[in-house]
Amino acid sequence: MRDGCRLFPLLLLALLRGQCHGREPAPGAVTCGSVLKLLNTRHNVRLHSHEVKYGSGSGQQSVTGVEASDDANSYWRIRGRSDGSCQRGTPVKCGQAIRLTHVNTGKNLHTHHFPSPLSNNQEVSAFGDDGEGDDLDIWIVQCSGTYWEREDAVRFKHVGTEVFLSITGEQYGHPIRGQREVHGMPTANHHNYWKAMEGVFIKPGVDPAKHDEL
Repeated sequence: MRDGCRLFPLLLLALLRGQCHGREPAPGAVTCGSVLKLLNTRHNVRLHSHEVKYGSGSGQQSVTGVEASDDANSYWRIRGRSDGSCQRGTPVKCGQAIRLTHVNTGKNLHTHHFPSPLSNNQEVSAFGDDGEGDDLDIWIVQCSGTYWEREDAVRFKHVGTEVFLSITGEQYGHPIRGQREVHGMPTANHHNYWKAMEGVFIKPGVDPAKHDEL
């Protein structure tokens, strides 16, 4: 009985901290409304876009990978599948459908059945205006736990065409020399792991004005 009395305060503390059964999101979960950079862990480049259009394929705004960690064109905002489906500060769950909106141009990460210019995989572009595109802007976050944690490498699987957001190392020449091709691949492999890096992360369960900066 004495042992039970000693254990009770410890169990209560664990419950209050949300440590039992993993029911509560960890402080490091990526949340809706957060703005971040995404690093491809295999090739050590960040997901990037800019007002440079593809010269082939769809002719839409290009999406690339860049080595620089301080490029302002590498920020993306986490949004829900539809407006209102991902409240600011809510942790993103593994298996959740999201949109990734490029902050500086307002276009969404997008893919479709066009060949990518260098590897002939599936072209990935930035599409839409002011964050509004179409159903081909939707991606599923694939991760192993309950929530997308900042320290975890995750995959993004496209809902419409079932490819994975990937980089295999092909480099562009002029006018975006040295930047890597981003494309969709049909198979899950080491080329399609991504990790949350620098950004402004809205804290879960608190005033959206409060956030962590990295």
